[in-house]
Amino acid sequence: MKLSALRNRTALRTAAVALTAVLSVALAAGTGSADQDKASSVSSVTKEGRTWHLKVYSAAMGRDITVDVQRPVDESQPAPNLYLLNGLDAGEGTASWSAQTNALGFLSDKQVNVIQPIGGRGSYYADWIQTDPQLGVNKWTTFFTQELPPLLDATLGSTGLNSLAGLSTSGTSVLQLAEAKPGLFKSVAAYSGCAQIADPMGRQFVKLAVETWAGGNTANMYGPADSPLWAANDPVINAEKLRGTQLYVSSGSGIPLMRDVEFYTKSAPGVQGDVNLALGMIIEGAVNACTRNLQGKLDSLQIPATFRYDPVGTHYWPYWEEALHDSWPMLASGMGI
Repeated sequence: MKLSALRNRTALRTAAVALTAVLSVALAAGTGSADQDKASSVSSVTKEGRTWHLKVYSAAMGRDITVDVQRPVDESQPAPNLYLLNGLDAGEGTASWSAQTNALGFLSDKQVNVIQPIGGRGSYYADWIQTDPQLGVNKWTTFFTQELPPLLDATLGSTGLNSLAGLSTSGTSVLQLAEAKPGLFKSVAAYSGCAQIADPMGRQFVKLAVETWAGGNTANMYGPADSPLWAANDPVINAEKLRGTQLYVSSGSGIPLMRDVEFYTKSAPGVQGDVNLALGMIIEGAVNACTRNLQGKLDSLQIPATFRYDPVGTHYWPYWEEALHDSWPMLASGMGI
C-alpha cells in the first residue's frame, strides 16, 4: 500500500474520532441545557382518599421531591396550607409526624391542606453551598420559599395563605425559612429547635445532627466555622426578619418523666437505651437555653411571640404533639381559619 493512502486513512480515522468527540460533547451539552431549562413543576398526582401523593420536580435540586398532602375536610372549598416538617430523618424513616403521632387525625377535621414533604434527611432544609457526598444536593430553602408554594396553590386551589411548623432540627429550619422570605408564612411554630447556629454551642448542635447522626459534612452546608454564612442563617441574629410573623416557640427542660424513661429504654434496651435517654435530656436542656436566647432577642426588638416552657420533658414526640395542639389556634389565625 502506498504511503499516501496510509496517510489518507490515518487522516480519515483522526477526523472521524474528532467528529465523534465533538458530537458527544454537543449532545451532552444539549442534554445538560435541557435539564437546566426544565422548570419546577408537579410531575404527578396520585390520590388515595383525602391524601394526595405529589411528585414535585425541583429545578434547584434537579430531581423529584415527594410531597404528601392531607386535603381539607371540605375539598370543594379553597383552604390554606400548613407545612408540617419532620425532624432529622425528614420523613424518610419512621421518625415522622405521621408515624409517631396522631397529628393528621387531629388536623383531619380542619379546613387546611397539611403539606408533608418527604426527603432532605440531615439537611436542616437549607440551601447548601455545594453537593455533599453523603446527602447529595440540598437547595431546600429555594424549594420551600420559591418553587413549591405557587405549585401547591395551583394544584390544590389553595387560598395562598401558609403556616409552618417543625420540631427538633426543623424547629430551627422553620425560623430560618420564615426569615428567608418574610411574609410567606403568616404563622410559624417551632418545637424544641435550637434557634441559634452561629455561636459555638449552636454550631456544635448542627454538627452533631448533620455529621454524627446523618453522615454529612457541615463544610458543604455553610462552610467552615468562620464562614459568614453561619451568621447569615442564624435565626437569633436575624430575628428582625420575624417581625410581622405570628410566632409560637416551645421547649421542655430536659427533666424526664417516667414515660420518657420507658420510651427510651424500650426503644433501645440495655445500655443504648440509657445513653439515648441521657442524650434526650441533654439535647432538650440545650434547646431550652437556645429558646430563651431567642426570646431575649425578640423581647429586645419588641417582636411579640408566644413561648411555652414545660417544666419537664425530654426530646421526643409526645411533647411536640402537645405543642402542636397548643399552637393550633395561632397557626389557624395566621391562615385565616
